[in-house]
Amino acid sequence: MKIEQIYTGCLAQGAYYIESNGEVAIIDPLREVKPYLEKANNDNAKIKYIFETHFHADFVSGHVTLAEKTNAPIVFGPNANPSFKAHIATDGEVFKLGEITITLLHTPGHTMESSCYLLKDKDGKDYALFSGDTLFLGDVGRPDLAQKAADMTQEQLAGILFESLRNKVMTLADEVIVYPAHGAGSACGKNLSKETVGSIGDQKATNYALRADMTKEEFISEVTNGLLPPPAYFPKNVQLNKEGYKDVENVINEAVAYDAKTFELIANETEALILDVRPEGEFSAGHIPKSIFIGINGGFAPWVGALILDIKQPLLLVTPEGKEEETIMRLSRVGYDNTLGYLKGGFETWKKAGFDYDTVESITAEELENRMKNNVPVFDVRKPGEYSAEHIIDVPSTPLDFLNDHLAEFPKEEPFYIHCGGGYRSMIALSILKSRGYHNGIDVLGGFAAIKKTGIKTTNYVCPSTLK
Repeated sequence: MKIEQIYTGCLAQGAYYIESNGEVAIIDPLREVKPYLEKANNDNAKIKYIFETHFHADFVSGHVTLAEKTNAPIVFGPNANPSFKAHIATDGEVFKLGEITITLLHTPGHTMESSCYLLKDKDGKDYALFSGDTLFLGDVGRPDLAQKAADMTQEQLAGILFESLRNKVMTLADEVIVYPAHGAGSACGKNLSKETVGSIGDQKATNYALRADMTKEEFISEVTNGLLPPPAYFPKNVQLNKEGYKDVENVINEAVAYDAKTFELIANETEALILDVRPEGEFSAGHIPKSIFIGINGGFAPWVGALILDIKQPLLLVTPEGKEEETIMRLSRVGYDNTLGYLKGGFETWKKAGFDYDTVESITAEELENRMKNNVPVFDVRKPGEYSAEHIIDVPSTPLDFLNDHLAEFPKEEPFYIHCGGGYRSMIALSILKSRGYHNGIDVLGGFAAIKKTGIKTTNYVCPSTLK
């Protein structure tokens, strides 16, 4: 038996490859399926099952394409209603894989079809739980995403999740390994651990939502407290996962490599958004006017989903050379398939062609300290939880996720200064503001981490906690 966690840091997502005696099961695959096919081929094995824990909201799964390429059935739990052919399993249904078995445990609450998969070894002993978004390490799945579809409140869904955890998950032995669908950085929960593998016993001891003496009412209150609004792209990804989508290889092949002149022409003649994914320092030094920065070296896909509201938005890409295909693929992971093309040769070809370009002014945290003596406007674009934990005194919270709600707060004429945690998000914010006519924004290099090393006065640190 072999279990491999295939973890994608950008999405904080874990897919799973399980092999036994030449038979393979894939759990929650990403959209690009080539790695799973190659692994099975290298093991001289056949993919027998594609297990989905639920209809994912934060990424587009690879289930449809993988089924087309392998003829393996797609398995969902009860209440699933996909548009494509799938096996809708019953609670407790057992699937044989080589010498082992995998049992579906229906655990509604995060969504109504949510299910976990319990792997039993060749001796029939409970070995591992693939818990999807039902149970994370340190948290449980947020119960507010399926409200509309289930015609329930988040409180009602949280109550159902409580029962699922108590009756299906917490009854398992302490030594059973827990393999969750996500870790820290995912918007599918609020208190996720950086660890990606745990155990039932560890979670009973450390997970606030699994306290033995917890009442149902306490669970509902604590799980729903402090939930931020989900990213706007979540419902659209659920729809793609329910209805299907085109092969990502076709999406990649349809993108055109444009020379600078044609790139400019396409940009002017269409409503395409120019997305620049280079490192923030390169974007700052020079970029196409009105282009938006979201670098692939940061939390790329979730920020694309949070900030580009229409997944059908036509896109033109500026990428580091050799990163064109990777960028298109990573966009497709969250359902953004309308990439028209990219600038062949990268930004240097734009400069060589003699076209105008824009820059972003940056200063050090030490220089910010000097300028703050004159009461200059400073803005913090970190998440509300980061801001609540610690921030510069008298500096407002203008989270990147909700930047549109704060546009009126930024001055149009005088210089203003933006910082985040380390510099990635502040550059995103500045690019958005510049595209909307705010050209007087200045980036603080190194963000709050650098600010903390200066004499700039900050609030006392408060450990962020959801355990209220």
